[in-house]
Amino acid sequence: MPLPKPHRAARNGLLLGAVVIVADQASKLGVEHSLQLWERVAVIPGLFNLVHFRNRGAAFGLLDNPGLPWQNGLLIGVTCLALCLILYMLLTSRKSDVWFCFGLGSILGGAAGNLVDRLRLGMVIDYLDFYLGSLHWPAFNLADTAISLGAITVLITCFTGKE
Repeated sequence: MPLPKPHRAARNGLLLGAVVIVADQASKLGVEHSLQLWERVAVIPGLFNLVHFRNRGAAFGLLDNPGLPWQNGLLIGVTCLALCLILYMLLTSRKSDVWFCFGLGSILGGAAGNLVDRLRLGMVIDYLDFYLGSLHWPAFNLADTAISLGAITVLITCFTGKE
């Protein structure tokens, strides 16, 4: 069965995804050219650093284990399946699902941005490092942020019925 032509909310979700991919890749290229690998630059001392880290695992450093040779292939495969599912959900959504499509577009762009890194480098570039004293949140990037905010938006629309 052919998919329907995307309506305005779905097109806006796709556009947001494209913007996230471009912004994510631009920021990562900027980090690659400005910072040496593993370098830290204090932006707000005691709270925020720009860093140049590499993450073989999933979001926020989960499963970052260089001893798992199949890990990158698995994460690429899971990401590709997720992207197909998200595209299907976008293309079959209702015209009134504006926020749902916005959330899906954000997830789509973030997942695709990290996928580009995995295909290009075999790992993902992380550069945002928030901390308080010695307590560090795992380093992350714009794509991780887009995925997280998109997931929150999708969950809110599902639980509240707000579209």
